[in-house]
Amino acid sequence: MIAPLTAFWQRIPKAVLFGIAVLLQCALLALMVVDRMQILRNGVEVTLQTQPVDPRDLLRGDYVVLSYEISQVAAGNLKGKVADARHPDVFVKLAPNVGGIYQAVSVHAEPVAVTAPEVLIRGRVANYGGSCGDDRRRFCDKLPIKYGLESYFVPEGEGRKLEDARNQQKLRIVAAVLPSGRAAIKRLLLDGERVYEEPLY
Repeated sequence: MIAPLTAFWQRIPKAVLFGIAVLLQCALLALMVVDRMQILRNGVEVTLQTQPVDPRDLLRGDYVVLSYEISQVAAGNLKGKVADARHPDVFVKLAPNVGGIYQAVSVHAEPVAVTAPEVLIRGRVANYGGSCGDDRRRFCDKLPIKYGLESYFVPEGEGRKLEDARNQQKLRIVAAVLPSGRAAIKRLLLDGERVYEEPLY
């Protein structure tokens, strides 16, 4: 069985194999672009308030490290329950306050129904729900959650200005969130004014 397959692959010119490899890589890149476009075009827009964070990692280039009010969420009913993975996924229900900023209402291990203007965003908790309990695998009372919205690359030389604004809590982001809970940064707001916007392509 193996010998005929080996002979078949040896008969295919190397140029054809190289072309197939290139086409597969291009297809994967195209899928990633289309996936992000879907989030940005079809997602519900939510505005999030950023929080001060530690200085940036200079090894990753000019980008802004972002943390949010929703980056630490009260565990609610999840507190003390066993996390089923090292970095368990959770679903955070968000609702806008009177100023239009979305804030965490509750957190859930599975998707739950929401009614507009509420939104359900999917995140990932660090280390077994924060590593509480005797077995260090239970959800703590406060959950550190990442949403894939924690960094934003900007033109060279712009990062420091935005980080200063973030640390003064003048920076907000608008994220697009799909019904599945997947999210992506759509634009950055400085003092309420748009300073960067992600293209849809």
